[in-house]
Amino acid sequence: MTFQAFVFYAFAAILLFAAIRVITARNPVHAVLFLVLAFGTAAVMWLLLEAEFLAIALVLVYVGAVMVLFLFVVMMLDINIDRLREGYWDYLVPGLVVAGIMVAEMTIVLAGRHAGLLAVAGPAPKPVGYSNTKELGRLIYTDYVYPFEIAAVILLVAIVAAIALTLRARKDTRYQKPADQIAVRREQRVRLVPMRPEKP
Repeated sequence: MTFQAFVFYAFAAILLFAAIRVITARNPVHAVLFLVLAFGTAAVMWLLLEAEFLAIALVLVYVGAVMVLFLFVVMMLDINIDRLREGYWDYLVPGLVVAGIMVAEMTIVLAGRHAGLLAVAGPAPKPVGYSNTKELGRLIYTDYVYPFEIAAVILLVAIVAAIALTLRARKDTRYQKPADQIAVRREQRVRLVPMRPEKP
């Protein structure tokens, strides 16, 4: 067994353990932290596959932004753990069926590859100075530029729609209008009140 294969199997075991703990942890904060561990381990496995850009994007986007947001939401909400656990065992049988199908598929693929039934060609050797990030950028902005732009427009429309659907104007909230504050004159700010002097 090569060192790369050893590292792969070690991190695969950590990833599997973290994924199991995500769905079995009783505390939601612990589940989110195990999900962060799973994402970090998946990023290491992307590095083993020489996909540095995807690994960095996984760490920056999911671990650095999405999971931190999930963690803050879980910690700020008053979640009733007992109500979350209600009906937990009702999904055990469908979950075991899906897990069994996935294990059977992976077993067929791995056993077929080792037995020589599935001929999988290895990746071609990369030339000196090859960068998968540069290649990914070239493909996105040349061959797939229209799907990329369409996806960007769809995401923009989704963001605008989410803001429009959740925006509520409250009548009891006081708003500041900078234009009215700038247009005010001195007479509107200061009022001189004449007062008669008082004797001690």
